[in-house]
Amino acid sequence: MFLELAQLQVRYAGAERAAVQDVSFGLQAGDIGVLIGPSGCGKTTLLRAVAGLERAQGGSIRLGDTLVSSAQTHMSAEHRRIGMVFQDYALFPHLDVGHNVGFGIAHLEPAARARRVAEVLELVGLGGSERRYAHELSGGQQQRVALARALAPSPHLLLLDEPFSNLDVDLRERLAHEIRTILKEARATALFVTHDQLEAFAVGDYIGVMQDGRLHQWDDAYTLYHRPTTRFVADFIGHGVFTPATIRAVDGRMVVQTVLGDLTDIAGCPLPTAFPHGHCDVLLRADDIVHDDNAPVKAEIIRKAFRGSEFLYTLRLRSGETVLAHVPSHHDHRIGEWIGIRAEVDHVVTFERSVPAKPLDGAPPIDTARKAQARVSQPPLRKPATT
Repeated sequence: MFLELAQLQVRYAGAERAAVQDVSFGLQAGDIGVLIGPSGCGKTTLLRAVAGLERAQGGSIRLGDTLVSSAQTHMSAEHRRIGMVFQDYALFPHLDVGHNVGFGIAHLEPAARARRVAEVLELVGLGGSERRYAHELSGGQQQRVALARALAPSPHLLLLDEPFSNLDVDLRERLAHEIRTILKEARATALFVTHDQLEAFAVGDYIGVMQDGRLHQWDDAYTLYHRPTTRFVADFIGHGVFTPATIRAVDGRMVVQTVLGDLTDIAGCPLPTAFPHGHCDVLLRADDIVHDDNAPVKAEIIRKAFRGSEFLYTLRLRSGETVLAHVPSHHDHRIGEWIGIRAEVDHVVTFERSVPAKPLDGAPPIDTARKAQARVSQPPLRKPATT
């Protein structure tokens, strides 16, 4: 393992709880890891601890065979050979691109330094721009210069802290894909912090979801989406809702019974005995719900969001349950219209039944047993921006 964290703890003086609590994960050489989570979850603190800017109060951080952080050991940041790319680029405005990129390799002979600057600028797609200044570059180009400067000393590890947050949405996603290509071509090992799920999916080989200083899951994007191990990960990643269900045996096989019918692909689900009387909540993603006019189950459109190629519909069933559905945009139905839907779930994911949900329109909380006669709340369609 090239980067390995084991039960890492970081606590700020006077804080009631640790900013990073018992976090463990690893990256092989050449892997790109991404940390994502709500504001204040500890992801930036964790990045700073890896960089050597925060001390560990417990656990350890290893780079290769070298212990760089523990309760007893702290290798200073300048000795870790770690490159960093910051949110604000941190370019020197009085230096041209060549001198910005060459800042960290001043120990090289001038000819060797010039060759390395040209090499990394070519890698990030800015070959020949050595004499330009930061104010002459676009935001995306400035970010590439910052990346080239971080890569120039050939660091053991590259850390990127919200590197695209100052860019517009379209540029962020495009640049995320390009940065991944650059890092792979450079054979760089990198750890990346972002609040944007699309960036995380575009960049990361592995993604860690954090909350309250703890790492809930460290996995590839597909597994995070389809096989979340905790309710928080299931709720934080993608669009979806939790709806009451029951796991039980029917005709000799186990099924998950829902308001949309029986779900049968339950290989990854706990046994019914894991939940009282088999009662649980099932995760239904927007892409698990199919618009089908011939389906026996009907739902009312209560919200719609145009996404170009599709709509994200918020639908309320006659039972009061709320679900989300991605529907092709040429199916432009009106709010208040009833459409047929069916569940097509390839990965059934269940969790312990939640506390009573808060209904729509500010009505008081309702008991789960009465949800069939009540209207439940719509979960947020976008995750909150974080730092």
